[in-house]
Amino acid sequence: MNTANAAVRPQRNSQTDKPRVVVMGASGYIGTNLVVELAARGYPVRAAARSMAVLAGRGWQGVELAEADVLDGPALDAALAGQEIAIYLVHCMRAGDDFGDVERRGAENFAAAAERAGIKRIVYLGGLIPGGADSPHLVSRRVTGEILRAGKVPVTELRAGIIVGPGCASFEIIRDLVNHLPVMVTPRWVESTSPPIALSNVLHYLIEVAVREEAAGRIFDIAGPEILSYKELMQQYGRAVGKSPLVVPVPVLSPRLSSYWLRLVTAVPTSTGRALIDGLKLHIAADDREIRALIPQRLLTYAEAVQEVFEVERRHAVAARWTEGALMYRDYNPEYAFYAKRAAGSFIARASPQAVWDQVAAIGGENRYFAFNWLWGIRETIDWALGGPGRNRGRRDPQDVRVGDVIDSWRVIGADPLRRLTLAFGMKAPGAGVLEFEVRPVGPAHTRITVTAYWHPAGTLGLLYWYAFAPSHALIFHGMARAIALRAEDAPCQASPASAAAGS
Repeated sequence: MNTANAAVRPQRNSQTDKPRVVVMGASGYIGTNLVVELAARGYPVRAAARSMAVLAGRGWQGVELAEADVLDGPALDAALAGQEIAIYLVHCMRAGDDFGDVERRGAENFAAAAERAGIKRIVYLGGLIPGGADSPHLVSRRVTGEILRAGKVPVTELRAGIIVGPGCASFEIIRDLVNHLPVMVTPRWVESTSPPIALSNVLHYLIEVAVREEAAGRIFDIAGPEILSYKELMQQYGRAVGKSPLVVPVPVLSPRLSSYWLRLVTAVPTSTGRALIDGLKLHIAADDREIRALIPQRLLTYAEAVQEVFEVERRHAVAARWTEGALMYRDYNPEYAFYAKRAAGSFIARASPQAVWDQVAAIGGENRYFAFNWLWGIRETIDWALGGPGRNRGRRDPQDVRVGDVIDSWRVIGADPLRRLTLAFGMKAPGAGVLEFEVRPVGPAHTRITVTAYWHPAGTLGLLYWYAFAPSHALIFHGMARAIALRAEDAPCQASPASAAAGS
C-alpha cells in the first residue's frame, strides 16, 4: 500500500472500533436495508448511489451520503475516499439490452477506484451460476465478480439465488403473478428449482464476511434451508395471502415468450423481468456448507421469509418522499404491486422556480388541473356515481399547501416548497396512485416542471385500469406541465405564503 492511500484512511470509530463501510448501490432494495442494518450495528456508514435525491429521500439518520456513478471515475474516488470496506451491490438491468457492457465497465472502474482509495476489502453480492448458464443476466453476474477479483483489493463474493425481500425483482414477479392471476398458464420453467433465501439472512452474511479475515478472497454460495420450484414458491406465497392460484405448465411458452407476456401481468420493470426470465430455464443449486460453518445463523424457511417481507413493509410504512414500493404509497396494502407503472410529462418554463411552484401549489379547487379539465371532470363524475369522493371539489387554502391537506379527491402526502408536491389518488380504483410535481431550475431564469403519475395495480383489474388510460397519459401529463409553465411565465412575480416561508 502506498503512503498516499494510507494517509487518507481515517481512524476507526473510537467507541465501536468498527471499520468504515461504503455501500455502493445503496438506493437499491438490498442496499437500502443493508445501510439501516449496518447503522443499527454501530458501523460508520457511507451510502453511495447515482441519485443524491433518492438517497436523501430515505431519511437515514447518522448516515453519510455520496452521489456516485460507477461510470464516473472522479465521483467514485470521492465516494470511496477514507473508507475501509466497500460493499458492491450495483446491478444495471434497467439499462436495457446493453446492461452487461455497462456492468462490466462499472466493475472495472470500481476495482480501480477501490485500489486508489486504499480499500481493504470488497464484498460483492452476485448470483448463483448453474452449469450451462447462458443467460446474459447470470453471465454478467459472473463476469462482474471476475473483474473485481482481478484487481488488487481482496474480494469476498456471495452468490445468491432468489432473495425474498421487498423489491427483489424475482420475488416481486412471484407476488404479482399470484395477486394478478387466479389461473396461470405458465412455461415449463415453473418446475425449475432454486434455494430462496430471506433478506435478513443475506444482510447478516454480507456484514459478517466483510469483517472476517478468513473470508477474504473467497466465493461463497448462500441459500435458505429449502429447495423449491417456482411453482411451489407461487403456491406458498398464495397461501400466505389467502389465494390459491392454479398453475398449469405448458411446453410452448419459452423463456423469451414468457418475458413478453410478463410485461402485461406484472409491474416489475420490463428490462429487469426479461433479464431474469432468461435465466429461469435451469435448476439452480447451492453448496452453502462453507458459509454456514463460518457464519452460523438460523436460516428462515420461504414461508417465514414471506412473513418477514410483510413485517419489513409495515415497519417502513411512512416514507420521507415517493419511494418505489413504500407501503405508504400502496394504500398500506401489501397485495398491491411493489413496483409502479408510471407515466410522465415535462416542460421548461421561462420563469423562476418560485413562479412555477406558485402555480403547482394552487392545483385543484377553482384552479382545476391546468389542462384537459373536461377529462378530469368525466373521471370525477364516474367516481361520484360509484360512491366515491370525485365531486368533492375544494381545498383548505387557495394557494398554501401542507401535508395532510385534502385537495378535491386528492390527499397531500408530500410538500417540499419550491421543489416537489406529492398527491395521493383518492378516487375509487383497483390500486393505489401517486401524482407528483417536481420543480427544478435548469439555467438562468428557466425551470423544468415534471408531472409524473405512479400506479401500483391491484391484481388484474388494476393492470387493465392502467392500460385503459395509458394512451392518454403522455398527452395529459405533458399538457399539464406545459400549462403550468405557461401560467408561470404569465403570472406576476409574487410569492405564495409557502414560498415566502421556505425562503425565510
